[in-house]
Parts: sequence; structure tokens; C-alpha cells
Amino acid sequence: MASDALLVIPTYEERDNVRPIARAALAQLPDAHILFVDDNSPDGTGQELNAMAADDPRIHVLHRKEKKGLGRAYISGFQWALARPYRLVFEMDADFSHDPAELPRFVEAAQDADLVLGSRYMAGIRITNWPLRRLVLSKSASLYVRLITGMPVTDPTGGFKCFRREALTAVPLDEIVSNGYSFQVEMTHTLWLRGFRIREIPITFEDRRSGQSKMSTVIFREALWMVWRLALRSGFRRRPRKRQEQDRKQGT
Repeated sequence: MASDALLVIPTYEERDNVRPIARAALAQLPDAHILFVDDNSPDGTGQELNAMAADDPRIHVLHRKEKKGLGRAYISGFQWALARPYRLVFEMDADFSHDPAELPRFVEAAQDADLVLGSRYMAGIRITNWPLRRLVLSKSASLYVRLITGMPVTDPTGGFKCFRREALTAVPLDEIVSNGYSFQVEMTHTLWLRGFRIREIPITFEDRRSGQSKMSTVIFREALWMVWRLALRSGFRRRPRKRQEQDRKQGT
């Protein structure tokens, strides 16, 4: 069954969420496919996904031997996607913090954008069920990224995204080094510097309905220093190159 769109959804101990999220997502985009990337969840998520894939040809599962982090899971999913003819590749969480009802809006926005970002901070703060401390931390991180990199996006750490194939192909996936929430910043920063069209659309973010948050002190610290690494790597460049200039540098 061919499809233009693939939803890449990493999982670790998400057994209770995978069937409902698949059902809700495919209700919005019936012709899409879903790739679950499971990091050998000890709660049986992988076995649940295998059963789902056996029942529905739109569902695929990529099993990894151990938990290696969000960024590595997405890289594996992107490489799987690019080996197949998908035109749009999404990032999406399994825990309903990303509302599947928003998916058609991403598809529409991707008609004239290379990367569509779902923003929690566009047109106000659009977050429910978060403690004030986490909201302040997230909002501060967004301002921190923008201050250091100059990247003009309101929610650079958000994880609800849609890439056009051409944009994802242009990212040197083997060179992406970040692994936590800074992975989101690095992917967007890479495309922004290369002159790809980035568009934000407002979304409402709801804290997970079940399970435990994957946020940790290690992930937060990585995000702090990774922003400086990105700035240094780009020579503190604060404006993207024109696509023609970037193509010349790549010899295309």
C-alpha cells in the first residue's frame, strides 16, 4: 500500500498509548503510514506494535536493541523513510501531547514550506496541564536558542514537525550529534542555515495522558551546551545562506 506521508513515532514504555495514537492519527490521515521506532521497551510495547503491524499494512515497526535516546530513534526512522518513496515525513510523540487532529494542517502548510514546525508559543502560550516551573523552563529555552543562534522560530525545541523529503535528504543525518530535546534544535538549525523554507503553525500542547515524561537533567544539560556548539559550528552566522550559495558550496 503506497503512501506519500510517514509518521515517525519513537516509543519506550508506551504500550498503553500506541493503539490509541495510531487509531487517532490514521483517522486524520487515512492514507498515511506510521513507523514506530521502539527501543526494546520492557513493558511489551514492541510485542503490541508487532500485533498492530500484522493487522494493518499502514503500520510498521523498527525494533532497536536498546534505549539510545530520542535523537538516535528519529535518525533511524528518517533513514528508514528515505529508503522508501515518502514525500512527507513527520515527527510525533506517542503520548497524545501532539494532537493528531492537527495533522491535516501540517500537510496543508507543507505545500509551500520545506519544514513545518508546530509551535506552542505562536499566538500566545498554548500548553495545558504543565506545572509553572516546566513552562518557564521551556519558554526560557526557546528564548535562549533564539538569542544565541539568531534562528527566528518561536518554539525551536518542539517535537511536532513535518519535513518535505527534499529537506530531509539535505540533512547529513550521520553528522547530527545531539540526542535529547536539542536534537530538535539541531535539525531545524541545519535546515535554516541552508536556506530551506521553515513555517510555524500554532498547536495546542497537552501534557502526556499516561506514562512518565522522558525529560531528565542529562537531556537539559545537553540542550544548554549544544546551542553553543551549533553557533560555533556555523561561525556564529545569524542569517541563512541563500539556497543558490549553499548549492554551490555542496558542488550541486
